Amino acid sequence: MKKQVCSSVFLLILLICVLFLFLSAEAQACRPSGRIRGKNPPPGQCNPENDSDCCKDGKWYTTYKCSPPVSSNTKATLTLNSFEKGGDGGAPSECDNQYHSDDDPVVALSTGWFNHKKRCLKHINIHGNGKIVRAKVVDECDSTMGCDSDHDYQPPCPNNIVDASKAVWKALGVPESDWGEMDIYWSDTCDSNGSIEGTTPPPGQCNQENNAECCVEGEIYTTYACSPPVSANTPATLTINSFQQGGDGGGPSKCDNQFHSDNEPVVALSTGWFGQRSRCNKFININWNGISVRALVVDECDSQLGCDAEHAYQPPCRNNIVDASKAIWTALGVPESEQGELDITWSDAI
Repeated sequence: MKKQVCSSVFLLILLICVLFLFLSAEAQACRPSGRIRGKNPPPGQCNPENDSDCCKDGKWYTTYKCSPPVSSNTKATLTLNSFEKGGDGGAPSECDNQYHSDDDPVVALSTGWFNHKKRCLKHINIHGNGKIVRAKVVDECDSTMGCDSDHDYQPPCPNNIVDASKAVWKALGVPESDWGEMDIYWSDTCDSNGSIEGTTPPPGQCNQENNAECCVEGEIYTTYACSPPVSANTPATLTINSFQQGGDGGGPSKCDNQFHSDNEPVVALSTGWFGQRSRCNKFININWNGISVRALVVDECDSQLGCDAEHAYQPPCRNNIVDASKAIWTALGVPESEQGELDITWSDAI
């Protein structure tokens, strides 16, 4: 009887796990939102430049409100578009209501990736043909509508398109005879969101333990609201910090309002990676020279503000920093004389 009960419990747990995996996959999937019926464009109303597709009467076209999830290497199809006046891109670009020269490295993204203009005038990195090209997002490649005058009588865009100017194709080194469609990967870039001017700290107000930098009067410091995309091996710069009371870390840690011993493996992350406390009290893995160290995220290394009392009169943090306690440097086997800055990779711990 006990064996029967155990077997039933096991099957129930197994069923729950399978259901959870199914629902997780469903959440990640991007399914069609509908379809529209094509109609023949009026004479001269569909520009076939760059081999653009024109709608066909009676043909059904799939529509999407979403795109595949974005990662540090998002798979996509690169297509060719002219954003110039009179080009096959049609109307002015949605982000700035302007036309753009074929010599400008600009792109339109499928609706899901365009994300209600959230990527407007931001840059992405396009990886293809063994090269990386930086391009500005200026328009939407509409995956929800098409086959009308607003869309130059072209079908809805597939949900995985990076529609690029000739400048992008040239920069990727693709022969003109091969322009049209190409499998690529893309990722968001992290651009500066401003700058602040340094001020000289009052006497004794900037703690230079661990060779911490103090703000300099009149110097301009770049600020960031973002950090590079996180992957299984996120490149970063490891720096050293004391989270102890009286240390160069300043006040208590933001996640728990506590100080932490130099013997604890704890870190602060740049603002973008800190993610509005989303990584608070979670673990990350820090990798260097074949060694992996598990560390607890307890604080933010502020990339947006600095040079004031709240930030111990230190400059804003760069956007790619893992600011680590002495315990982590010791665990990585770095000699004390070489502790300061180090190129590492990190990932969220599972």
